Amino acid sequence: MPKFFVNSQDIINNSKIIIKNEDYNHIKNVLRKNINDELYVCNRDDSKNYLCKISEILDKEIVLKIKEELISNSESNLNITIYQGLPKAEKMELIIQKSTELGVTKIVPTIMKRCVVKVDEKDRIKKIERWQKIAEVAAKQSGRDKITKIDKFIEIKDIINDINEFDSVLLAYEDERENGIKKQIQELKKLDKQNYKIAIIIGPEGGLDIKEVELLKEAGAKIITLGNRILRTETVALVMSSILMYELGDLN
Repeated sequence: MPKFFVNSQDIINNSKIIIKNEDYNHIKNVLRKNINDELYVCNRDDSKNYLCKISEILDKEIVLKIKEELISNSESNLNITIYQGLPKAEKMELIIQKSTELGVTKIVPTIMKRCVVKVDEKDRIKKIERWQKIAEVAAKQSGRDKITKIDKFIEIKDIINDINEFDSVLLAYEDERENGIKKQIQELKKLDKQNYKIAIIIGPEGGLDIKEVELLKEAGAKIITLGNRILRTETVALVMSSILMYELGDLN
């Protein structure tokens, strides 16, 4: 059954929900839903889920009657932030879509020395808005209770300010030969926590510059190898997220 996100202000007296704009069009004209059809709705502000029934279809809004509040466990116990070296547009969109499906918490577009793509300051807000919409659509499709947050653009050096917020910061680097992701997962398991907060740093198509790697290593990032084959930037995000979700999250 389709799932839609609303804000707290769209929920009236905990009894009905108002759907407008793009979701209104999708429900009415794409899904062709009718009175008494049921929908799942999630409050993006507190992640509460509801089973609803369509009670009215008006000119610009759909009114849903809340039948019951649902208990959902679609969110992982693992909090993953991806610092993604800015790739070409179609690759970034793929990373956002699939990472959202996997349960990633946040993606931070990161400007690195070897980024092929250059985004002007004035275009960044539009990019983030488009990427956030892609994340929302993926969250709906995968039944999540939260939408992966697409954060503002940062420079790679700014990651240093965030490192202490995480249980581990993993940087995948093609020239690393010994320290693998398995070893770092074993170290994390020693913390014996229910919820882990992990950052993944991924270079763009051109890879990471050695000075960037050294800077982050000195700040506390763990430099790791993903094996003998060099993976594309869009593959790294999915591989690392999947492995971490399996070993520490809810995919096991």
